Amino acid sequence: MVTARRPFIAGNWKMNLDHLQSIAFVQKLAWSLKDAKHDFAKVEAAIFPPFTDLRSVQTLIDADKLDLELGAQDLSADDSGAFTGDISGAFLARLDVKYVIVGHSERRTLHGETDEIVAAKVAAAHRHGLVPVLCVGETAEDLEKHGPSAVPTAQLRAALASLPKTAEIVVAYEPVWAIGSGQAATPDQAEQVAAALRETLAEVLGADAASSTRILYGGSVKSGNIATFMREPNVDGALVGGASLDIPEFASIVRYQNHVGV
Repeated sequence: MVTARRPFIAGNWKMNLDHLQSIAFVQKLAWSLKDAKHDFAKVEAAIFPPFTDLRSVQTLIDADKLDLELGAQDLSADDSGAFTGDISGAFLARLDVKYVIVGHSERRTLHGETDEIVAAKVAAAHRHGLVPVLCVGETAEDLEKHGPSAVPTAQLRAALASLPKTAEIVVAYEPVWAIGSGQAATPDQAEQVAAALRETLAEVLGADAASSTRILYGGSVKSGNIATFMREPNVDGALVGGASLDIPEFASIVRYQNHVGV
């Protein structure tokens, strides 16, 4: 049985906006979506600000009863201890963080995170009731050497190795060769990999989990191309980078159902 999956648009702000800028940004974004009568029951929207902004944004969301979901950009594989600079999943949970990005391509390439580290972070997220947004993807070299979906599915399989079959997870396919290039993967390319990822989910976690798990596309997503990805049967949303820092643009991406036929 195919489970209806609520579309999910996630904005990763990366290392941009301090806590004061984030407060102003979230207020304006919420107003924009409210004025446009966005239905959050149809399309979920989440924001992933820097760690220093989380408390301020969480307080605003709670006080104003905003429908935006809150996510963090990373977490430690450890729960506590002598790990200077790391952020425990326990801390994020106390801030009412719902989602946490794990294994983003920038963490893998710039910080040397291996599949084993990513798997440990996915497990840590689950321990603390956080939903990991697991990023998988290939470089241009990977694509040429191994072909489409080989690297992303291997990364997914490694991350799921110690995860209970009932655990909730979101998978984000981000072709490294497309991120920030302005040249997104084609909808067919995204669908091909998303379908392979869903097959892997079925193999590891079972058919029900595969059917209910949301798979996002990330890589030069814009309001002008989001609908083409969302028409694909295995693409359930987008992990948006640079465009999520532009309020009208990000609001338009979230509202793709309203302004573009799908």
